[in-house]
Amino acid sequence: MTAFDLAPPTDIQRRQITASLSLDEQRVLLEHGTEAAFCGVFLDNHKDGVYTCRFCGLPLFRSSAKFDSGTGWPSFFQPCDDTHIRLIRDISHGMIRTEEVCARCGSHLGHVFPDGPPPTGQRHCLNSVSLSFTQNGTPLPDVLQRGAPEGRPDGAG
Repeated sequence: MTAFDLAPPTDIQRRQITASLSLDEQRVLLEHGTEAAFCGVFLDNHKDGVYTCRFCGLPLFRSSAKFDSGTGWPSFFQPCDDTHIRLIRDISHGMIRTEEVCARCGSHLGHVFPDGPPPTGQRHCLNSVSLSFTQNGTPLPDVLQRGAPEGRPDGAG
């Protein structure tokens, strides 16, 4: 069970956050788009920290679970917490895939595939514009102004 509040943003929060997004962020996060391969800002990020949802700030992946998949998108073998991710069958574009969305706000993150490294065998292939990054030692973003879980600025449990 997660220490984070997974209740979705209010309608007012959703409108305010949407207004602050770039057109590309809106296209990917809200319209299930995909950024171009090998162009994302986090593809070659090797800093230690936590990747959060660009829309609502929910922690999604730790840098320790990131690996170079060679696909052109940031890839991870395991989420911070399985309850922070929701998986949806995606049959768009003539393919059968598993879409990955933020469990709190429903924003599109990318897709998960069963061809990743051990220990999970998963490749969570994400769009950089769907993510924000918080370096270790820095408080996580509190986009929805709900405070850090259990009084911890980084939300770590």
